[in-house]
Parts: sequence; C-alpha cells; structure tokens
Amino acid sequence: MTTNSSPQLWLYDTTLRDGTQREGLSVSIEDKLRIARRLDQLGIPFIEGGWPGANPKDVQFFWQLQEDPLKLAEIVAFCSTRRPNSTAATEPMLQDILAAGTRWVTIFGKSWDLHVTTSLKTTLEENLAMIRDTIEYLRSQGRRIIYDAEHWFDGYKHNRDYALQTLEAAIASGAEWLVLCDTNGGTLPHEISQIVQDVISHLSLVICQEPMTKDKGQRTIPQIGIHTHNDSEMAVANAIAAVMAGAKMVQGTINGYGERCGNANLCSLIPNLQLKLGYSCITEDQLTQLTQASRFVSEVVNLAPDEHAPFVGLSAFAHKGGIHVSAVERNPLTYEHIQPEQVGNHRRIVISEQSGLSNVLAKARSFGIDLDQLKAQAKQILQRLKDLESEGFQFEAAEASFALLMHEALGDRQKFFEVKGFQVHCDLIKEKETSNALATVKIAVDGKNILEAAEGNGPVAALDAALRKALVNFYPQIATFDLTDYKVRILNGHTGTAAKTRVLVESGNGRQRWTTVGVSTNILEASYQAVVEGLEYGLLLHSQAEAALKASS
Repeated sequence: MTTNSSPQLWLYDTTLRDGTQREGLSVSIEDKLRIARRLDQLGIPFIEGGWPGANPKDVQFFWQLQEDPLKLAEIVAFCSTRRPNSTAATEPMLQDILAAGTRWVTIFGKSWDLHVTTSLKTTLEENLAMIRDTIEYLRSQGRRIIYDAEHWFDGYKHNRDYALQTLEAAIASGAEWLVLCDTNGGTLPHEISQIVQDVISHLSLVICQEPMTKDKGQRTIPQIGIHTHNDSEMAVANAIAAVMAGAKMVQGTINGYGERCGNANLCSLIPNLQLKLGYSCITEDQLTQLTQASRFVSEVVNLAPDEHAPFVGLSAFAHKGGIHVSAVERNPLTYEHIQPEQVGNHRRIVISEQSGLSNVLAKARSFGIDLDQLKAQAKQILQRLKDLESEGFQFEAAEASFALLMHEALGDRQKFFEVKGFQVHCDLIKEKETSNALATVKIAVDGKNILEAAEGNGPVAALDAALRKALVNFYPQIATFDLTDYKVRILNGHTGTAAKTRVLVESGNGRQRWTTVGVSTNILEASYQAVVEGLEYGLLLHSQAEAALKASS
C-alpha cells in the first residue's frame, strides 16, 4: 500500500511506439487513440505516442490529440538527434516534432561508440554535437526534453568515458531526464545496479564541480530513468534493479509488447514497485484497473492475452492441486503473494483430474451450489470428473460443462430440450475455396419433436444455426446467444484419423461468456456436444436470472 510519504516513481509507457514494433502487431489510428485514452485512465503520467513524420499514421494521431487532448497524461513525441553534419534548425524531422504540439519530446542519441562509427558513420565528437544541438534547438522552441541514451549499458561497458560524455552533453543542453536504455536486452541486474549507481555518482560530481553563474546559478542533476528490453528475460528485474539504485522513471509497455522479445512489462512492474517496494506509481483505485487494462490492450491489438502472465493473467491466481485449494480456502496467503483484487484479478479454482474434494466444493460455491453438506454427491462428482478426463474431457477451461455436470449429479439439471440426432452434408466449392454445409437436427421440447435444417459456412456453423432455428420459437432468448470461439485439439495423434478430438466452444450473450467441451473420435460429434451444452448453459443462466428477478420483486 502506498501512502503520501511513499517515494514517487514516474511511469512512461511506450506501447504505442516501441510496443508496436512487435512482430505481428499492427494498430490503426483509432486503435492508438483508444489505447492512449485507456492508459490515461490508468494514471500513466507519460505516454509516448510515436514518431511524428516517420509515417502518416503518427502524424494524424498527434493532430487528433491536439483537437481532443488526454485528461491527465502528457503525450510525448519521439525522435532521434539530428543527422550528422547538419543543423537542428534545418532538420525537417524536427519540424514534424514541433508540429505535433507536445510539451515533452523524447530524443534518443547514441551512447555506444560502435554505433557512432558503424551505424551513423561519423565521429565521436560529431555525435556529441548532434546531441547538444538537437536538445538546445528543441529547448529554444519551448519543449521539455527526455533524453533516451540508446544502447547505454553496452556503450558504458565498451567505453565508459565516452558514454558518460554523451550524458554530459545532454545535461549541458537542458535535458530534464536521462533515460539509460538496455537496448539489446543483454545486461543482468547486478550490472544494471552498479552502472546506475556509478552514473548518479559521476553526474553529481560533474554538476558540483561546475561554477555557478549569475543567470543560471548551480544546475541540478537531471533525474535518471530506465528503459529495458527482455532478450535475457531480465527486463522487469533490470528495471527494478535500476529503481533501487536511484532511477526515478521507468519506461515499459503494457503486456511487455515490443521488438524481438519485448520490453519491460508494466503490468508486472507496477504492482511489484507499488505493492512490494512501496513506491507510488498510480492510485490504489487505478491499480485495480490493471488487469482490465491489460486485456483491453490485447483485445485492441488483436493478440491473445497471456493467460499465465503474472498479476493479470487468467491463471495468475488459479489453483488446481487439491492441497493448494484446501489451504487457500482456509487462508489465501498460503498460495497467493498478493490479494488478486488489488490488481483487478480474481481467484479461480481449477477443476481437473488432479482435483481433490476441496476443488469440487470450492468450484460449486462459485456457481452458487453448496455441497458442503452433500459429501456423497461431491465425491460422486469428483469421480465422474476423473472418469471423463481419462476419456479426454478437460474442464479447466470448460467451466460451464462442469456446472452442468454438477447439476446432473444433484438431480436438478433442467431439461430444456432433448437431442435426438443430427446429420451434416458438406460441399467444397473449389473456385471460392469455401465449404458450404447443410445440417439437419432433430430435438424434442416438452415431448414435441422438431426437425430443422440450416446452412452455414462449415459444419459447425451449420449445426449451430440449425439448433438455434429449432429452439428459438420455444426460447426466444437464444437469439441473443453467440458462438464466440471454437478450438480443436487432437488428443492421440498417433492413431491418425481414428484419433480422439476435443472441442472447446465459447458462447456469450453480450454480458457473460461461458465455455463448454465435447470429446469424440468424430470431430462433428465432439462439436455438436459442445454446441448443445453451450446453448443449454445459456438457457440455464437466463432461467436463473429470471428466478432471481422474481425473488427480488
């Protein structure tokens, strides 16, 4: 918990620039604006929006934020130092930076002499001039400067004296932040800590030795920031090491998105820094939005969330082993390092063949079913669960199917309809490379047989459409149900076409989502099982909601 006396850390998000360099990640202007506003709500003080002038998308992004600014955060434009043997005042890309209209600008420059001579093909002295000239020019135009020292740690290790000279050049030109970048992601935490401490000590000595002037007085040391990449799986640890050595700004991305192996993951850094180390990053209320923000960004960029991500992942507080569940039920501290609600997540009890009775009892309570006084039924459910999983069923992700299994064992499973059979016929249209399917289903509702047929783009879509067509006159709420996801896994591939197939179907009604499972050596049979149970569970939710409404009135 942070207090008013907690040391302040400044968060700097670069999801919209560095994060978008991840392979396979692409965003539109609208996507970038949505993410920026979500980060603003989360309380991130600095949001790097991109490189104006590098592409039309970033130019438009900054223009739109001039028209409709963020509420709290500073939007930051990003750019390199001027090119060799030119002047900042005549550099076209710096005019684009000024046109972006941001108060803060992040300028990156070369710290590693190898890059100066090999990449820029210029002299070490010219590189220092490029840093000074660029920052001085932008300062003269009223901009505040964050200086990103690119490849800082590699540069320091290869030529400490020159790397420090680049920082001194940035200080002399008026940079307010010096951000040390582990651009290659190969530095280890103990190195980060030692080097950050050395930088702070060296710059303190340099500033103290400078004479005071009448117009400026004694200059203060710019604050130090850290920017780490994850190529050694050390980005979060390295950022924390830098903070503990004196860094006051932490740069990173939501979900750790970024080039190659990614950047430091703010979704791990923020709770570690705030909850474990006592730094003030965002408010406690904003911290409870972290999981939602993580999933929002993954949804916008169209990447599946990492279910095993620390703090914000679906499995971050999931308990599967029976001993674990029993202990957590007594005291969550036994297997949880924080309260999941602190980061907007929640505890999950996972049901599988490794489950004990504690799992079943806890999972039943999450569905509003009290089995504590019904131990015989609970043991029956546990045995049925293990029998089904030995056949290939899996209920960790198919909690709706497990709920129906529990109701079956308790004898109160509602029979909304009865499945009599189905047939599917497929035609492959080679010219269009599509598969048109016709499904026929036979079901019974209240003793009345219904035979219906429907077409779909593939057999599963056709089956789903035929079932809905057959049931919607009896249960109009089915019109609000959607089949939102469909996953197939082959369980024993060595048997070839005779292999068992497990199908997971996710359904939703606009407010809730639920997942059901089917298993068979016939993929259509497995799909049919999962689709049928998805419709049945949706009807159960609707029935329970109606019952609760009547009870409250």
